[in-house]
Amino acid sequence: MPKHPVPKKKTSKSTTKRRYSSFEKKTQTKLADRIHVVKCPNCGAAKMLHHVCPECGQYKGRQVIDQAKKLDKITKVKA
Repeated sequence: MPKHPVPKKKTSKSTTKRRYSSFEKKTQTKLADRIHVVKCPNCGAAKMLHHVCPECGQYKGRQVIDQAKKLDKITKVKA
């Protein structure tokens, strides 16, 4: 049965953090290239491209989500 490889010396915290930070930077740049955030033409809030605006509920100039119903759900509390 083969033995598992074991490091000869302890890896320092700085080396581990440096390795992780470079991985994190690469991952963030990849995600930044894929996700497109734009301003909503109606209210100016930040929203993802080709998605309904979470603030005003409009998509391509049409009202898709009724904000009044959304407020009713939040304000009603069953005691």
